Order: sequence, then C-alpha cells, then structure tokens
Amino acid sequence: MHPIIDFPLFGVIVSFVVLWLAVRLGAALRKGRNLEAHEREDFGFILTASLTLLALIIGFTFSVAVGRYDQRKNYEEAEANAIGTEYVRASLLPAADTVKVRGLLRSYLEQRISFYQTRDDDQLRQIDSATAQLETDLWSAVQVPASAQPNALTGLAVSGMNDVLNSEGYTQAAWLYRIPVEAWGLMAAIAICCNVLIGYGAHRTKAKGLLFLVLPLLMSISFFLIADIDTPRRGLIRVIPQNLSSLSRDLQR
Repeated sequence: MHPIIDFPLFGVIVSFVVLWLAVRLGAALRKGRNLEAHEREDFGFILTASLTLLALIIGFTFSVAVGRYDQRKNYEEAEANAIGTEYVRASLLPAADTVKVRGLLRSYLEQRISFYQTRDDDQLRQIDSATAQLETDLWSAVQVPASAQPNALTGLAVSGMNDVLNSEGYTQAAWLYRIPVEAWGLMAAIAICCNVLIGYGAHRTKAKGLLFLVLPLLMSISFFLIADIDTPRRGLIRVIPQNLSSLSRDLQR
C-alpha cells in the first residue's frame, strides 16, 4: 500500500494541506469575476450534487472499512476457539503425542498473539516464519499418530488441527484485504474538485480565512478515520487479541 494510507496520521496532514490548497485555487480562479444570478443558481446545483456524491462515497468507503475491521475481529475469535478446541482434542491422542501437541499449540498461540500486537515489519517476518514452521510441526504431530491408529478419536484431533491451520489462513487474508489505492485516488480527486468549487463559489474572498479551513479539515478527519480503521497494524484503532490472550492465560494455569 501507499505510505499515506499505511500511516493515517501522516495522511491526515497531507490531505488537509492538499484540500486547503484546492480551496485557495478555486478562490484564485474566480478572483475578479462575480457570478450572475442565473450562473450562481446553476453553480449551487452543481456544488450540492458534488458534495452529495462525495458524502455517499465517503459513507460507502467507511462502511467497507468497518466491515473488514469486524471481519478481522471475528477471525481472531475463531482462531482462539480453534486453538482451544484442538488443545482439548489433543487428549484423544496417545499420551506422548498429547504432551507434544499441547506444547506446540502453546508456542503457536504465543506467535499468533505477537502477530496481532507487533508493528515492526522485520519482527512480523520472523513471526510469519516461526508460525509456518510451527504449523508444519503441528500437522506432523497429529498426522503420525493418526496414521498409526486411524480411528474416529484420532480423526477428531486431525479435524481440529485442520481448523487451527485454516483459521490462520482466513486471518491472513482478512489482514491483506484493504481498500484499493485506486479507490483512494478517485475519492481524493472528487474531494479536491469539491474544494475547488467551494473556493470558486465563495461570495467574498476576503472573508475566506478560517471558513475555508472547515471543509478541508472535516474531509481530512473523515479520510483519517477510514484509513485508520482500514490499517490493521499501524492505525490507532486496532484489533486487540483479547480472546487469544485470555486463552493463553487459561492454558498456563
């Protein structure tokens, strides 16, 4: 993704400056020319339609971001349930294999918690590598005893491990799916056009001052909120691994 989108606090500053300059540009384009009565009526219609369109697009994009945030939360809960269930089902395996699987699951659980908490890219790559290795070890730990004693009980342990591995894949996909950069670009273009129109339609350019800051500020805050929710790792609003952390505490008792 783009740095402006991946770092919402930086993006809100950039968007505010760009939109404020767009208002100033609109005011400069109109300087020295007054709109006639019939022109102002047509202009007001165009401006209202443009702002309505922008509001609808912002609302739709916000809805998409919130939906994906909820999806990430649901998958975190699903991961905790899958790991907890498999931890219990591990008792269906031979005693030595039970101890091995449960030890691997505890290590795996800590890696999943770290996945949600880290913001460092290098550390994230290490977590992904360790998680992939643990998944291989976990599958081998249930595959070997299940192959040696194929029955309904070991089948439950294999099925539970399959759910653990699948839930991690669903989580990864949910964290990768973001609002496309192209959608951000189109929304920014419409916002810039709206601000140019606002500057162009101002009755008195001498009174622009603080009033010309209002709409750019509100739009920037809206973009910031959408970007922050849509940024799973660097935003202020993040998915907290409450269920995974609670499970980890329960398994340590």
